[in-house]
Amino acid sequence: MNKTCDSLPWSSTVSYVFLAYSALVLALGLLLNGLALWVFCRHMHRWTETRVYMSNLAAADLCLLCSLPFMLYSLQYTSDTPLCQLSQGAYLLNRYMSISLVTAIAVDRYVAVRHPLWARRFRSPRQAAAVCVALWVVVASSLVVRWHLGLQEGGFCFRSHSRHNFSTTVFSLLGFYLPLAIVVFCSLQVVTTLARRPVTDMGQAVVTSKAARMVWANLVVFVVCFLPLHVVLTVQISLSLHSCTVRQALSITSRLSDANCCLDAICYYYMAKEFQDASTLAISPSSRLHKSHDSQSLTLS
Repeated sequence: MNKTCDSLPWSSTVSYVFLAYSALVLALGLLLNGLALWVFCRHMHRWTETRVYMSNLAAADLCLLCSLPFMLYSLQYTSDTPLCQLSQGAYLLNRYMSISLVTAIAVDRYVAVRHPLWARRFRSPRQAAAVCVALWVVVASSLVVRWHLGLQEGGFCFRSHSRHNFSTTVFSLLGFYLPLAIVVFCSLQVVTTLARRPVTDMGQAVVTSKAARMVWANLVVFVVCFLPLHVVLTVQISLSLHSCTVRQALSITSRLSDANCCLDAICYYYMAKEFQDASTLAISPSSRLHKSHDSQSLTLS
C-alpha cells in the first residue's frame, strides 16, 4: 500500500525559499501583466488578432496571480471550504485558459505564415474575439464538470483528501497534452516555413531570424513551465503513486508553472512590433515611433 501524507515535510529553509519565490512571481507578474494590459487597452489604436489574444492572455495571467495567494493559503488546510473551492477553481481556470490562449496564438501564427491567402480572408480581430469567448466558455464548462466530479470523489480542493482525485488529474492532462501537440506542430511548421523563404536582402534575413528565434523562445517557455507538472501528474495516475515524494514534486512543478505568468508578459514585447511601439509611446509620449523596415516583422502578429 502506498504511503500518503497530509503535510509536506519541507524544511524551514525550503519553505522560506518557496515563500520568497511566490512573492517574487506575484509582484513581478502583477506589474508586468498590469502594464501589458494597460498598454493594450489604452495605448494601441488598432485592434489586431495579436492584440485580442494578448489582451485575453494578460487578463488570464493577471487573474491567476490574484488567486495565487488565496490558493496557497487554502493548501494549508484539509477542509473543502468555499474559499478553497473559489480560489483553486479560479487558479485552475486561468492556468488552463493561459494554455488555451497560447495554443490559439500558435494556430493563428501558423495560419498567417503557412496559409497567407486563406488567412487574409478569414483572419480578423472579430474572429479572434470569438475564439477567445469560445475558449473561456469551454474551459469554464470543463472546470464545472471537474468540480461536480471532484465533489463526488471526496472534494474539489487539492488538500481536501490525501489522494489527488482522478477528475483533477484527467482534467489537467487533457487540458495540456492536446494543446502541447498543437503548439509543437504549429511552431515547427512556422520555423520551417520561415527558413525556406527566399532572402532578398540582409534586412529580411535579420527579421526572419528574429521571428524564428521568437517562435522557439515561446515554445521553450511553454514546455519548460508546463511540461514538468503534467509529467508528474502522468506518473502519478499511471502508477497510482500518492506518496509524500510525489506531493513534493507536484508542489515544485506547480510553482514552476506559475512563472509562466511573468515569462508571458516578457514575451509580449517581442511578439508584436506594434506592442513595442505602443509601449514606447506609453512610457515616453514625446518619443517617435519607428516604422518597420520590413513588413515581415508583422507576419507573426
